[in-house]
Amino acid sequence: MTLFPEREDKTDKTHKAARMSFSERAVKLALSIPAGHVSTYGAIAKAAGGGGMAARAITGILGKAWEAGEKKVPFHRIVYSDGRIWVSEEYRTKRMALYKKEGIEIGKDGRIKDFREKLHEF
Repeated sequence: MTLFPEREDKTDKTHKAARMSFSERAVKLALSIPAGHVSTYGAIAKAAGGGGMAARAITGILGKAWEAGEKKVPFHRIVYSDGRIWVSEEYRTKRMALYKKEGIEIGKDGRIKDFREKLHEF
């Protein structure tokens, strides 16, 4: 996803992934999380080349990608570093159905059961 294709330098021989912005890398990583697995905001930020505070930007970046037309963002597969899920009342039924469909069990404490086994590594 190039935000400004008209600015792309066609003579640049640098690999395309190296020319991607942090936001573009974050979206690409989120889209790569396989069904039945999860990742964390921090893991996505780190894999995209961000620093310690970059995890706080991931939700906003993915939300903007969604609004820009990237409707395959798997928000339910991105969780907190302790395995907790975030579910608003608006999306609770849909998200819980997605977790069930993908074989991801959620405990009564709001955390993913067998979190380490479900964690996707980049």
